[in-house]
Amino acid sequence: MHEPLVRLYQETFGSRPAAIVRVAADGSARTYRRLVGPDGRTVIGAVGPDPDENRAFLAFSRTFRSIGLPVPEIYADDEAAGAWLGEDLGDTTLFDALLAARRPGEPFPDESRATYRAVLEILPRFQVEGARAVDFDLAYPHAAFDRRSILWDLNYFKYHFLKLAHVPFHEGRMERDFEALADHLLEAEGDFFLYRDFQSRNVMLRDGAPWFIDYQGGRRGALQYDVASLLYDAKADLPQDEREALLVHYLATLSEYVDVDEDRWRTHWPGYVLVRALQALGAYGYRGFFERKPRFLESVPYAARNLERILAAGLPVELPEIEAALGRIIERWGAPAAEADDDGRLTLRVTSFSYRHGYPDDPGGHGGGFVFDCRALPNPGRLEEYRGTTGLDDRVAAWLERGPEMEPFWTRVAGLLDAQVEAYLARGFTALGVGFGCTGGQHRSVYLAERLARHVRNRFPQVRVVVEHREAATWPADAARPEPAPRPG
Repeated sequence: MHEPLVRLYQETFGSRPAAIVRVAADGSARTYRRLVGPDGRTVIGAVGPDPDENRAFLAFSRTFRSIGLPVPEIYADDEAAGAWLGEDLGDTTLFDALLAARRPGEPFPDESRATYRAVLEILPRFQVEGARAVDFDLAYPHAAFDRRSILWDLNYFKYHFLKLAHVPFHEGRMERDFEALADHLLEAEGDFFLYRDFQSRNVMLRDGAPWFIDYQGGRRGALQYDVASLLYDAKADLPQDEREALLVHYLATLSEYVDVDEDRWRTHWPGYVLVRALQALGAYGYRGFFERKPRFLESVPYAARNLERILAAGLPVELPEIEAALGRIIERWGAPAAEADDDGRLTLRVTSFSYRHGYPDDPGGHGGGFVFDCRALPNPGRLEEYRGTTGLDDRVAAWLERGPEMEPFWTRVAGLLDAQVEAYLARGFTALGVGFGCTGGQHRSVYLAERLARHVRNRFPQVRVVVEHREAATWPADAARPEPAPRPG
């Protein structure tokens, strides 16, 4: 893997690098290395597996650089090897700087506000000047954010988040909503450069100034998309009033480059916030559920909070099936990890899991709580008619409740938990964990986790309840997951 970079470095700089250091590639399929020269000078070497993507990145980089935009200089490339050498912008991203600057009670520090404003002052140059300069025939994988591209994103959300997370929805009604949303988005003017992944991890800070990377997915499109990508970047978790203030600043800057009908522009703004949020969830699902990279799933609670705000503001057009699915996502992931235990409320974390994969972790770091072994209960998964289902299916719940073993088990669990929650509330504790384990983590444990969550929400409305089905990614792809019917605690 190093050899193409070493060879390219030697051809370009006349010597072999003195050291090669791995650089994290985040969610990318590309590999990055920092090559250190004999004189201590560093460059970034990259190898990308997709020739078309590489070609787009290199062409866009040289074009942007030629018109004075702050992107890395490309020193050399080997198209056949898929390798190139570029300017080293350091290791500090806008996201890193935001986290480092945050202090208790100050979710958006002054220095971060100034940096975000500087970033948004440069964005219109990419969108307007970049659109005049780049060759869109090289855009990867599609030349424009048109209907096909929009529907790709929406189906990415459907197949890699909704289905992998087993969020229920109606296929036909969802497809109709996708078409309606695409119709609405395509009403916006779309003759600009759409950076595509304009988020805080793709902005590097060098000596405090912003530099930009990862625009290889750029294409022709609407202005609203990239602003939504930055301001609704899930884990950056910007306060809503700051988002609005930054949006106002962006629009003022944009007006220096093009005439802006702000009322019309804002008509399409909520739709682009929504489609970007759905695309991001698709990415979290693909990287997290499918590729088994749990770090990406850490963003889902933050994304759920964004969805709450999107729904509260109102969807841009009638999208009933999307709205219902978003409500289910909010219900399951709506307690953001960043604030779950820091506002004085008691948070109950309920996890279903398979003993095959060990006990669940304690994300809050508090320890304690309970783990209940459900394997002594009859297993509906042994019956052919329930093989493709989960404990979220009403038929599975009814089967379990008809058996003589379930109610005595549930009564003891509920009694123990009621007493514990009452004691924790009285003592001001903020975290309690409960796990339900069974053989596959698909039927009994899932049913009981959901039943306990409903019970506690009804009996103790002051308690925040977070439910995680740890093995959801291993459930059968076609497992039914209808909305659970309300049941008495």
